Amino acid sequence: MRRADKEDEPAVYQRVVLKNASPYHYLKVCLVLEDESTRLSAVELKQFIVTGLNSLYGEVGAALTFDLLKYDEDTLTALLRVCSRGLVKLWSSLTLLGSYQNQACAFRVLQVSPFLLALTGNSRE
Repeated sequence: MRRADKEDEPAVYQRVVLKNASPYHYLKVCLVLEDESTRLSAVELKQFIVTGLNSLYGEVGAALTFDLLKYDEDTLTALLRVCSRGLVKLWSSLTLLGSYQNQACAFRVLQVSPFLLALTGNSRE
């Protein structure tokens, strides 16, 4: 008798949505400089990003933790890891950085993902 009762009950569906399930976000960025012969070391690049955070958000913003996971000095391309809650702060400060040692520059955000594996390839290439 119990089995018949189960069949008569309507099916219950539950939708689960996870927001920011990943603790980190990864950014693949490229620094474009006016003088293409200028090269930065990994330490100089990280300090430049911290300076941008400081100028936009003050000392609290400069305390945002992010990691420089990979950096190519020849192409000035870097892979950054940041806590998901700090993604907007980091991205906005990168966007607003406009000069490095008195020469025009710009950060190009190439890819962003909460999954590191997603940045290994580019579907547009």
